Amino acid sequence: MLHTCPFCWKIRSIAEHLNIDYQKVQVNAMKTKKELKFTNGWEKVPVWTEVGGEIVVDSTPIMKHIDVTYNGGELWNSENVTRRDEWIEWVDTNLSKATIPILYGGLFSALKTTTRVSKLEKFGFFSKRIYAWMGFPIMWGIIARSRVKKDGRKPKQLWHDLLTEFTDEFGDAPFFGGQQPDLVDLAAFGYMRSISPFPQFTQLEEHVNGIAWYRQVEATLNVQSN
Repeated sequence: MLHTCPFCWKIRSIAEHLNIDYQKVQVNAMKTKKELKFTNGWEKVPVWTEVGGEIVVDSTPIMKHIDVTYNGGELWNSENVTRRDEWIEWVDTNLSKATIPILYGGLFSALKTTTRVSKLEKFGFFSKRIYAWMGFPIMWGIIARSRVKKDGRKPKQLWHDLLTEFTDEFGDAPFFGGQQPDLVDLAAFGYMRSISPFPQFTQLEEHVNGIAWYRQVEATLNVQSN
């Protein structure tokens, strides 16, 4: 796992929601291809490995696997399958793309983010410093700026618009899943939670309905220490 990967936060969120006893194995962010050779070509985090050796890759399939294996599939069950499928795709498409702009959308915020990432992740002595100082112009100048330009909204406004669209779908219920969070809630929560270690999270906290939903999902977790 990577501590700052939004896809890993999705897995952490469902595992902690279900109070599953699992082991987090941190990989070197600069050596994922080498350390994940056992995934037969996937070579990306997250990877879920069962005690019996079964390997599951890709964050949403892993969430579904965890739900079926440890919870009888209750989080993925829905009376409206079309709505559920449309919104899990919406979450994975829109919220995943919004994480980089909010963290790296400005020059100084990108520097702060890469510096923070270099401290949280498993780097070697030199690779930590290389990433901190050489990673931010790449993430800001090449990736984040192009996404911001393509979307046309500032990162904060983008997140606020997405949170409004998502929480409006709840109607009078506290969660997308109704009275209890479901797998769509936990996936969306995981993306938002991945920003929580960074100062940019305060911009998300300004969205009243979004942060109210976030705190209610957070209250259902049995958080494990890092």
